[in-house]
Amino acid sequence: MTLIYRILVLLVLIFTIWNLFDEDDIKKQANNALVIIPLLLRVLMIK
Repeated sequence: MTLIYRILVLLVLIFTIWNLFDEDDIKKQANNALVIIPLLLRVLMIK
């Protein structure tokens, strides 16, 4: 179950990073960067 959770979070993280580099508005890029941090911590299983 943990493996499936980590895979799903990794997919969301990949798409968020993709959106970060695809977006032109700096406010949306900052928002994506703030979302990436907890997702990365969840993939690495750091609380």
